[in-house]
Parts: sequence; structure tokens; C-alpha cells
Amino acid sequence: MFCGDQLLVSYLRPASLDTAHHAGAILTLLVRRLRQAWPDVTIVFRGDSGFCRPLILNWCDRHGVDYFIGIAGNKRLAKLALDIDYESAIRFEKTWEKQRVFGFIKYAAGSWKKRRRQVIVKSETSRRGFNTRYVVTNLRGCSAEWLYDHRYCARGEMENRIKEQQFLFSDRTSCHEWWPNQYRLLLAGLAYLLMERLRRVYLKRTAYATAQVTTLRLKLLKIGGVVIRNTRRVRLMLSSHYPDQDLFLKLARKLVPG
Repeated sequence: MFCGDQLLVSYLRPASLDTAHHAGAILTLLVRRLRQAWPDVTIVFRGDSGFCRPLILNWCDRHGVDYFIGIAGNKRLAKLALDIDYESAIRFEKTWEKQRVFGFIKYAAGSWKKRRRQVIVKSETSRRGFNTRYVVTNLRGCSAEWLYDHRYCARGEMENRIKEQQFLFSDRTSCHEWWPNQYRLLLAGLAYLLMERLRRVYLKRTAYATAQVTTLRLKLLKIGGVVIRNTRRVRLMLSSHYPDQDLFLKLARKLVPG
């Protein structure tokens, strides 16, 4: 779980359990800790359809947490969104250009205690065919298009953060037991925290201020050199043709002052 670029939780779910297993408990602990530090902060939880569970939705409603969570499509949702899909198709037939139409529908799965008015429907029609997405939210007062584009779509940036975790070998979970694999995941998370702080604080206003961790590894860390050690000092000799040597030296002085 991320807040922007900040890693909040790194938890390995056993493959034999439900997609959202322990997600409600983790969300509860995290919200409690955040509100201890910032009592009046507004918390928005975003997730894909794997986290669309009654337990999570009801808990967020009771504790004042806004949410945008995807819903897997089904026949009933398709029937309720038929008018929105139809309008998208009609617009496409007139222009032969990709069309997006947004709207709200009322929907409640059989396991939900109440019908949720705010189910966002995004109906997209293009030459490739139809693409309809559904998102449940408890946030009101804005258009469906604005909520989808400016609130829910930000979840996609989290995928880039997960890829950065994989660049730091978080997917090396080859042990037979869960705990060693979870420990490896935590080590990858700690490595990401160091790289993120390096990027956010020490590389600010440089060419690598927004670089992914794989770029930082290749350009600033994974550098060939020669180490010479004697009784008085250790000398690190790098190539004089290293293109980022000025930035490397500046960064080294910041990290090791004096």
C-alpha cells in the first residue's frame, strides 16, 4: 500500500487465501495510526476489484474513510449500465472516434447490507470494441467523470511503485515457508524507502529527481571501480569518463559530510 511515493505497508498474502485476506485488518491499523498523527486528515482508500468486500466497504462507511474501489463486471451491472453503454456506442457511430461516457447507477451485491448509489460507470467505445469499468465510491458532490479521472485513476500510479519494488527483488519469494518470504519482502521495502528518500531529498532538482529506482541503481550505484586499501585509508577509484561523476561526488558529500 502506497500514499503517493511513500510505502506504507508491505504484506505478502499466501496464494491459497482470498485476494483481500487481512486487508481490512491492515486498513484498520493504518487508519488508526494515521489519525493519531493527523486527527483531521482526510483519508481516501483506492483499490482494484480484489478489495471490493462488504467488510471493507462497511468499515470505511462507519469510520469516515472515503473510498474508490473497482467492481468486477457481471450481467446485472451490465444491465443497469445499458443506457450509458448505449449512449457511448451511439456517439462512436456518429464520429468513429473513441468515446467515453460516464454515469452513476444504484447497485448492491447480494452480500451488501445496503444499495450503494455511487457506483461510477465508465463506458468506452472505440474501434477495438467496448470497455466498461465500474467503481464504487462513497464520495459525493462531483461528476462521475471527474471522480474517475482525478480520484480513481491515480491508483494506476501505484502499479509503477509495485514495479519498483520488483526491481529491488521483492518477488524473490522462493522459500518454502511464509515468514522467510515475508522477511525478504520487508527488506525490499526498506531498500525502497532508502531509494525513495535518496530521490526525494538528495536528488531534488537534478535529472534523477523523478527517476525510477532501476535507473538510480544503474546510473549511481552499479558502477565499476577499483578499491585500494592500505593501513591509513581506503581509496575508491572510478573511471574518469563516468558521465555522472559530478552528481556522484555531490551526492557523496551530502551523504557523508566532511
